[in-house]
Amino acid sequence: MRVQSFTNITMETLQWFIFLLASSVALPIVIGAIYDMSFTEVSGLMQRTFFIVGIASLLQGLFGHKLPIMEGPAGIWISIFSVMAVTGIQQGTSLNDTLRVLEATMIMTGVFLFLFGIFKISQKILPIFTPLVTGTFFFLLTVQLSGTFLQGMLGLQGSSNTIQLSAALIAFITFAIVLGLSIFGKGWLSSYAIFIGIVIGWIIYEVFIGGPEQNTNVAMFSLPEWFAFGVPAFDFSIIPIAFITAIILISNVVASVVAVKQTLGKETKDSRAEVNRGTIFSGINHSLAGGFASIANVPLSTSAGFIGLTGQKGKRPFIYASILLALIAFFPPIVSFISSIPSPIANAALMASFVQLVGLAVHNVTMEPLDSRKVTIVGIAYLIGMGTMFLPADVFAELPSIAQNLMSNGLLVGTGLVIVLEQLWKEN
Repeated sequence: MRVQSFTNITMETLQWFIFLLASSVALPIVIGAIYDMSFTEVSGLMQRTFFIVGIASLLQGLFGHKLPIMEGPAGIWISIFSVMAVTGIQQGTSLNDTLRVLEATMIMTGVFLFLFGIFKISQKILPIFTPLVTGTFFFLLTVQLSGTFLQGMLGLQGSSNTIQLSAALIAFITFAIVLGLSIFGKGWLSSYAIFIGIVIGWIIYEVFIGGPEQNTNVAMFSLPEWFAFGVPAFDFSIIPIAFITAIILISNVVASVVAVKQTLGKETKDSRAEVNRGTIFSGINHSLAGGFASIANVPLSTSAGFIGLTGQKGKRPFIYASILLALIAFFPPIVSFISSIPSPIANAALMASFVQLVGLAVHNVTMEPLDSRKVTIVGIAYLIGMGTMFLPADVFAELPSIAQNLMSNGLLVGTGLVIVLEQLWKEN
């Protein structure tokens, strides 16, 4: 009986570990391509990402919302990383200095989230996250990131200015595999669609193109580096970005807590205690991500889908998997191997996963009948938000630095607009 129990826990831990790994592996590669990082730098970012994802998930599971919800790199932070890279270059700021500003931005966002949770402000601002707001946010997020992902699939990131046909073809094959498995696959094939797609695409890429030359002179053991991008560069311009981002991120905490509690069959009428604790530890985790120069995490609502698909409702395997992922970060050879996943493959897997996000956006916006008021609010937010994404970054050069980083991010502009318009224009 004990042997069977041990085997079950081991297999469930392995499944959770693969889910954690598959959800963490792609975004550091995408960020590395955007910021023109070397293979060694991407490996370092991957190491710190694994460590932070493992620690953040562990802290939330034990002391935060106390539910088996993975903390994973947040899509909104990929948007902020992407926009600030472009605006930084337009302002004459080096990519490394921009990364130092991003460290400070994540720490500041963590401070806001911590305060929102401690003073129980998070539960008081929940009413502003109407289906119209969340739907608009998801839609604008997919619009903004689709360009970044498509550039990566076509091999246009870094120093390349023309489409790399062979890499692009393999990327689209990967895209089709991930999408096909997630839609038509059954059981574990659907659950691990991203992981399987990355592995198949990676093998094809290695066979026909070849991967980057790996650094074989890595230490067998090393600690994740503190402030790897340099000392955080605090600037008043990051305060509004951090504040707005913190408010938006609360919706991630709420959505994940409610979804997982429903999946676990627990009472869902009052989740304020879990939301408050989850917000507090999201703040701590954001500050840790800034300190370790990683990508800030949010509770991933996809954890509910994983639990529902696998039937794994116990928390112990989740805790063990979180510890295992954090421990792997101390062994650079393993991290270097995972980091050698080609950028077009990682971008293709992420692009496929965002297809479902488009459906979620449409579902949220149309959850209630679209009357003239709602159509007008959504129309204004979409047009101005998406229009901002297509403006050259240098058009904001004459504005104060506080306004530049905020106004050049179409996701924050559009989401902010729909929140303000909904609050000012009340239904009769």
